[in-house]
This record gives sequence, structure tokens and C-alpha cells, in this order.
Amino acid sequence: MTKAAGLPAHLAHPFSPAGRVDPYPAYAWLLARDPVHRDPVTGMWLVTGHADCAALLKDPAFSAASGQRERSRDDDLPVSMLTTDGFDHTRLRAPGALLLGPAALASVADAIAADADALLDRAVERGVPVDAVEELGAPLATAVLARLFGLSEDGRETLAALARAASVNLDPLAPPHIARLGRAAMGELTRFLDAHTDGVDPHCPLGRLAADTRLTRQEMLGVLGLAVVGGWQPLAEAVGNALYWLLPRPEVRATLRSAGRDAAETAVDELLRLEAPIPFTARVTVHDAELPGGHVPAGQRVLAVLAAANRDPAVFADPDSLVWDRRPNPHLAFGGGPHFCLAARLVKQSGAVLLGRIVRRFPEAVIAGPDPRWAPSLIPRRLTALPVDLGTDVRDTDVRDTDVRDTDVRDTDVRDTDVRDTDVRDAAGLEGAHA
Repeated sequence: MTKAAGLPAHLAHPFSPAGRVDPYPAYAWLLARDPVHRDPVTGMWLVTGHADCAALLKDPAFSAASGQRERSRDDDLPVSMLTTDGFDHTRLRAPGALLLGPAALASVADAIAADADALLDRAVERGVPVDAVEELGAPLATAVLARLFGLSEDGRETLAALARAASVNLDPLAPPHIARLGRAAMGELTRFLDAHTDGVDPHCPLGRLAADTRLTRQEMLGVLGLAVVGGWQPLAEAVGNALYWLLPRPEVRATLRSAGRDAAETAVDELLRLEAPIPFTARVTVHDAELPGGHVPAGQRVLAVLAAANRDPAVFADPDSLVWDRRPNPHLAFGGGPHFCLAARLVKQSGAVLLGRIVRRFPEAVIAGPDPRWAPSLIPRRLTALPVDLGTDVRDTDVRDTDVRDTDVRDTDVRDTDVRDTDVRDAAGLEGAHA
């Protein structure tokens, strides 16, 4: 059965093979007619309205921890934000800013900018179309985490392989055998990070997190593991997803080339709204709950369909179009409420560093080859490949001189000047990417 009750016959269920490739027609129908929808195909509630998703993500009646406990947990992985709610979740999340907060990202900003330039330099040297998914997005994500972890070049390949394997833990609908493989990969990733932490530079972000006395060693490893799961895959896929929308629009790229350095981050917000790598997050109701669009009984599995909420016409004018300077842009690509993605700043700023360089250095860049194809996966939302012909490298000197450290500090999304206060105020996490 691939049709949900109420969906017209011409619409594929969003989790069917065809719907996974293009879920937006079904999402649009649900948004207009049933934003809090009991889906007989999965037995879950699909919440698609922006107001409903925003309310759900803040309401303690919708438990992230209970959603995770519905999975088989036959492992001994560290307790983490993924399996906690309320005070325990906030306590675990609070030290995370030492690893992913503004000061941590500012401390590695120059190195990340150099890594982005090096990626593009290597692409130019090869002289053939570059796959933005595998040759730009994934290496950038690995480089960013390696800088935060104080990891040498020798360890990057291992980190990338383990991050990719463990990222299945983002998918709350993964089949049991795939979920088991994901947990096994998470265990291997935890052991790798544990061994690396013993000799880490105490002045790098990981070193400062490891020295924090608020967490036990196992809890600290849980934060690290979720930083990888919630940071690597979203950033790796966001680059290809963004270029899919950006490259066919030379007028937008021309505007971004002449705009200030904050413009790239503004554009990244809009690109994430259109194609969020993590399109939904799971909850379970611990008691009856009321949303603006309807009632959800206790004991129900619920999906906040962030990708649908991000195209809600009640909130976003012209919701299916790229409006690069859209303001305000209250998208939910990073979730919301106490489980707002701790890696949001990492994804936004690092993505903006690379995309800003691409639009400035390569004004002639185009998608090469046949039409790109979306992977038939639920999480992450990703392209199978995106071949890009970069064209002439104009070597805009402003690219190499742009320093993102000031942007990191000025960024108002987190609005914190004190690490510990911010963590409590901004209580966020990486569960199913949003913990």
C-alpha cells in the first residue's frame, strides 16, 4: 500500500519510492487539508503545518527520548541528548558550546577558510567536473569536524567513513537491520573518538570540552558522537542541495558576488529552507496534546515534517521559490525548541564559507551532465551526485581575505556572549539530527 487515506490517487505517499524523490506534492496537499494527519500507512502522525511543527517541537508532551526508546537498544552507547528530555537533556547539552559554540567556531575559522580554498584549488587542478556531493560537501564536513576535534590529516579518512556509517542514526524510520548497523558504527566511532581524546591538544575545542567537569567521560563521548552525527551529514549534503538551487540562477549568484559577507549566510538559510538534509524528526506523545491544527492522543508516534513546514504558504510567500534574501526566514531546518540542532551554526557558517567562495571565484560555474537525481532515501535528503563544471577561476582576492570570525561573533541566531548561559537559554541538540 503506497497511498495514505485522503491523498488523491495521483499523489505518491511521501515515503513511497516516488514520494521519497519528490515528496512536495503530497506535503502541499496535507498542508492545505490536514496539517495534523493520522497516516494509516505508517501508523504515525504526520505534522506538516509550520505553526503545528513549531508548537510540537516546544511542547514537552512530544518526547524525543520516548521516540528513541521505541528503537531496539541492545548496545552500550553513552547516554546522550538523543535519549534524554528536560533537565537531563539541558545538562548534557550545556557544555556542547565548548565544541560548537561561537568561540569554538571562531577559533578554527581561518583554518576552515583555508580548507575550503584548498578543496576548490584541487578541483581546479583536476580540470574536470567536480562532484559537489562527494568532492566538496563531504570533504568540507570532514575538514570542519577535524579542526574542531584537533584531528590530524591521518585521521580524517577514518572520521569520514565512521561519520557516514553512523549517520543512519538520524533516520527514525530506518529498518531494524540498518538501525543495528548504524548503532554498531556509532560504537566504533565512540571508541575512535575516545582514543583520540587521550592525546588531544587541550587548547582545541575538543580539548576544552574534554576538560569540562560538568560531564563524565561517557557523557562527553556522547556529545562528541552526536556532534558528528548531527553535524557531518547535514553539512555534507547541504552543499550539493544548495548548489542544485543556486547554480541555475546566475542572477542570484551575481547579486551574492557583489553583496557583503553576511549575504552568504542569509542565502544559506533560504537554501536550507528549500532542501533541508534532515526533513523530519520523530517524537512520541507522553500524554494527550493539542496543536493548532488538531488533537494528538497519548502514546502516538509523531513526525514533525520540517520539509513541509518550511514550504507552508501561510508563513512563506512563494514558498517553492528561491528568495535568497528572504527576511524574516523562520525555517525549521534545524528543528526548534529545546532540541534545536546544536550544530546549526556549524552548518550555516561553514556552508556559507564554501558557497561564498564558489560564487566569487567561479562566476561561470554550471551543473554538468544530465539532470541531477534525488536519492531514494528518507534521511538525508540528498542528491546521488551533482557534477559541476566550475569554469574559469577569477581568483577574487576578497575571497581569501574574508575572515568569518567577526561573523561568528555577530551572528544573532544564538545571541549568546556567555557559553554556559547560552546553552541553557538556547537548549538545543542533535536528535535525528535534532537532539
